[in-house]
Amino acid sequence: MQTLDNNQKIHFTLRVAAAMCFIGHGAFGIITKAIWCNYFAVFGIDKVHAYQLMPVLGTVDILMGLVLLFKPVRGIAVWLAVWGIITAACRPLSGEPFAEFIERAGNYGTPLALLVLAGGIKWNFKWLFSTVNPLEPVSEKSLIRVKLILRFTVFLLLVGHGWLNLIQKPGLINQYTALGFSNPFNVSFLAGIFEIMAAIAVLVKPARPLIVVFLIWKIGTELFYPHFEIFEWVERSGSYGTLIALWLCLDPTRKTEDIFKKQRTFSVYR
Repeated sequence: MQTLDNNQKIHFTLRVAAAMCFIGHGAFGIITKAIWCNYFAVFGIDKVHAYQLMPVLGTVDILMGLVLLFKPVRGIAVWLAVWGIITAACRPLSGEPFAEFIERAGNYGTPLALLVLAGGIKWNFKWLFSTVNPLEPVSEKSLIRVKLILRFTVFLLLVGHGWLNLIQKPGLINQYTALGFSNPFNVSFLAGIFEIMAAIAVLVKPARPLIVVFLIWKIGTELFYPHFEIFEWVERSGSYGTLIALWLCLDPTRKTEDIFKKQRTFSVYR
């Protein structure tokens, strides 16, 4: 059985993460999450019609996620990136803090990184309906761009969550209270400082050991939602995926492997 090279590992990490993100998001449409009514109201849709549309949009989200998972059509990845921006933007547009938008950077950053890894965006119908082949070689320029996108995406999602902690979002305070902390406001403040410092570290000079720490932190903290925990956790797959993909991009053996492949290719055609 052929083992995956580093670039293929990055591809499948981003692909699975993006798919799971939208499958988790779609699940909330199926179960008609009440707060979605606020986001429909941004477009002038009342509650009655919002509850009718939620399962439809949820089903579309799940189908798009499944298509990307089993057949990575570039147009699907484009749609998920755009839809991720739209759904995240609905939060501040409905009156929530702007931090809610940037905290969901994994939703749109993950499919964007996947597209760039596969050669970038070309905007023509033939390209939109083509599928990404994970076996195709990846240029060094594409890898550099992917790494920058991942660093900035991780920076945003950590800063956004840290910001929400600093302004002491009620939902987070409820989480810390449920976990048994006697002073959840202090916990929220300290968590916010930690996450913002972590974000700066990733943006300035990411290190693999720190990425592992931040990944464990993100996976752990997303388990504490009081309602529909599994759906919330799955929906944040974009956050975990970007951290794992960035960790893979920082692999010190990657360049050595690439040089070996080039030498082997040269020796075959010489």
